[in-house]
Amino acid sequence: MKLRIFTEPQQGATYDDLLSVAQATERLGFDAFFRSDHYQRITPGDPGPGSTDAWITLAGLARETSRIRLGTLVSPATFRLPGPLAISVAQVDQMSGGRVELGFGTGWYDSEHSAYGIPFPPTGERFGRFEEQLEIVTGLWTAEKGYSFEGRYYRLADSPALPKPVQRPRPPLIIGGFGVKRTPRLAATYADEYNVPFHSPADTGEAFARVRAACEVTGRSVLMSVAQTTVVGADRAEVERRAAAIGENADTLRESGLAGTPAEVLEKIGKYAELGAERFYLQIIDLHDLEHLELIAAEVLPHV
Repeated sequence: MKLRIFTEPQQGATYDDLLSVAQATERLGFDAFFRSDHYQRITPGDPGPGSTDAWITLAGLARETSRIRLGTLVSPATFRLPGPLAISVAQVDQMSGGRVELGFGTGWYDSEHSAYGIPFPPTGERFGRFEEQLEIVTGLWTAEKGYSFEGRYYRLADSPALPKPVQRPRPPLIIGGFGVKRTPRLAATYADEYNVPFHSPADTGEAFARVRAACEVTGRSVLMSVAQTTVVGADRAEVERRAAAIGENADTLRESGLAGTPAEVLEKIGKYAELGAERFYLQIIDLHDLEHLELIAAEVLPHV
């Protein structure tokens, strides 16, 4: 099991805040630094300095780290046209020396779209656009001599399909979610990794099973992963203090997320490992508590 640090900058973080966490992620031995791709705070509270752009952030981090993987969980298809997105991700992959992964989804948070003038189509259209974007982005990365596409929502004519990413045939693609029909099919067709965020082991197992069944149809294999809000403390008092700092109840988070002492969180991580999860995204909300990362690195990371 590989542990990855997953941040939510829309809750209020500057680039320097994210740089500090990313460099700690690398120094402490975690596998990757990921961030959400949102333009507005989702839960009530002080927005602080606001959010930052995900791919501009990752471009900067690509030059200020050297080992860790970098990516989004997840970039909405509503935010960017497929051609420019393919270019941005390929360029950041070059800037990082081939360490980028694209987590990709339909988009869901209506308020941030209306706040920044981003069109937000109905659900069916968003899935239709998302599927075409999956085909276009992967096609642009892998085409050898240009690329064209004709779909319902997008048309590309004689694209040079440049720049190319460093990773060949392409950077890993992550699709997440809990949908029961379209999501498993899309994951089995396009994704290298399928992520189930913020669900119980029982529900996660059901979602994994749906994607594995879809993979039997497509003849592909997909790596399985999970994400959970994470609070770890050396003792109960420290767990409660860290939970309160992010507006959570420690006992509730023990049930709904990943919270407790190192022994407690290792036990729960083990439940997801038994389901076949190979990567665990630790959602860290308090980006100023680097001692939290140090504790996880010392007491949890060596045992997974």
